[in-house]
Amino acid sequence: MKQAKHSRLSQYKKYIINLIVPAIVFGFITGTLTSFFVTLFKFLAHHVIHFSSMGYAFLREHLYLLPVVILALVGFSFLLAFIYRRIPNLKGGGIPTSVGILRGIITFRWVRSFVGVFLLSLGSFLIGVPLGNEGPSVQMGTSLGKGSVRLFAKTHGAWSRYSMTGGACAGFSVATGAPISGILFAIEEAHQRISPMIMIVASSSVLFANISSRAFASFFGVSTSLFGELILPKLGIKQLWIPLLVGIVVGIVGALILKYYHFLKFFFSKVVKIPAQYKIAMILVATVCVGLCSFSAVSTGHDLIIDLFSPENKFTILVLIFILIARTTLTVSASTNGITGGLFIPSLALGATVSAIIGKIALSLGMDSQLYIMILVLGIVASLSGLMKSPLTAIIFALEALFCHENIISVIMVSLIAYFVTELFDAKSINDSAMETRVEELNEGKEAKVINTRVTVKHGSFASGKQIRDIFWPANLFVLSVTKAKTNSEEIDEHGGKALRTGDVLQVQYSTMDEKETWQELIAIVGKQE
Repeated sequence: MKQAKHSRLSQYKKYIINLIVPAIVFGFITGTLTSFFVTLFKFLAHHVIHFSSMGYAFLREHLYLLPVVILALVGFSFLLAFIYRRIPNLKGGGIPTSVGILRGIITFRWVRSFVGVFLLSLGSFLIGVPLGNEGPSVQMGTSLGKGSVRLFAKTHGAWSRYSMTGGACAGFSVATGAPISGILFAIEEAHQRISPMIMIVASSSVLFANISSRAFASFFGVSTSLFGELILPKLGIKQLWIPLLVGIVVGIVGALILKYYHFLKFFFSKVVKIPAQYKIAMILVATVCVGLCSFSAVSTGHDLIIDLFSPENKFTILVLIFILIARTTLTVSASTNGITGGLFIPSLALGATVSAIIGKIALSLGMDSQLYIMILVLGIVASLSGLMKSPLTAIIFALEALFCHENIISVIMVSLIAYFVTELFDAKSINDSAMETRVEELNEGKEAKVINTRVTVKHGSFASGKQIRDIFWPANLFVLSVTKAKTNSEEIDEHGGKALRTGDVLQVQYSTMDEKETWQELIAIVGKQE
């Protein structure tokens, strides 16, 4: 009896030392660092976007300067192409790249990634490329997560992906002001599974990030919320046609946008066979030309959403259709050609634009103007669920960032309808599509090697005491069997499943493009092999 009690106490002690303490320590370091730099990034981005708006207004009054601006854009395009060749992980949306990193598909150097994303994203905002700052915030958090382990616990490399997961969640939550959505990001988007370790790491990082972000936001004078506090009407049973209509329309438009993404990807890779710098120049020049017509059709889309919230906004239906087409084309073109920036807010802006068109038509047919803002909010939720295929995150985001507490039924309804509509069209998430593009580019010309081998769980290793489901194994690795060490045959954890113990032999099979990198990642988990 005493021996069993001592064994349980020993297990609890190991659990606290090997899991809880590192999760809290890395959560504190990563969350706090991410909070500071993302808040600083938001502060700088706000001023850069404001300066960009003033620049477009000035250029409209002095069109003779347009040739000079175009020459500058061409020069900047050559610089971007050079940087992307040297540091490929700076290309494209921050969330797709981070998801690839967190899943172990993409490797990167954290300092280059952090500095590059920080600076190049501000450059995109200055030009007015319709990409957002939430994606870069996630990628910076991912980079700082890896940096936290490298700087403070270099010998504990197996914690790297957990700390990066916490950093990504912290970056998302600070950028959007939605902490629970930040935690859900790890489960629904990054790893597409749930485990106690993921929850602990993500929650601790988000907790410390949001506590510290209040102080940093006050210091820099930036808002912690994305859209401010919204006052929404409560929809009754008679108004359930609104989430039904918005879910169907935004779902169909979202599916078409996702198909359009693949068309433009094919167009730029197979039809427009010119060097990357000229493709980037085409997009930057097109951005400036469209921005001269309407700044709402370019830039991140955040200010566009704020403007659309008012039923008395200046936009006509024809102008909204122009903005929808222009923003979609520029955002997708910029993403497929790797221009640095996020897809989160631009995707929400597309949903807001579609729902604003629905709202304008409904107002012309006699709908109460108070319901217009609810249509817009539901369109944002539908775009997050449909375009990004994240229905649960969309629902929680609606509660946290859009103040939909009294309209939860409508939110669930519009989220599920938009999701199912895009599923009917067999449309992939825009983040998954962008991630596939990045992986294809990074692995071009490489050949995968399949390896089947056995490894032994060493004493004091990261894997010891943990269940297989809780471990972030290298990408494309499968544990085929576990041969328990004789001394461990009776050790069963409290959930009824056998945790890995010292001396257990694992037969694993994995496919890899970089055998050395994958092996180093594996031994960081199970311990150095003889």
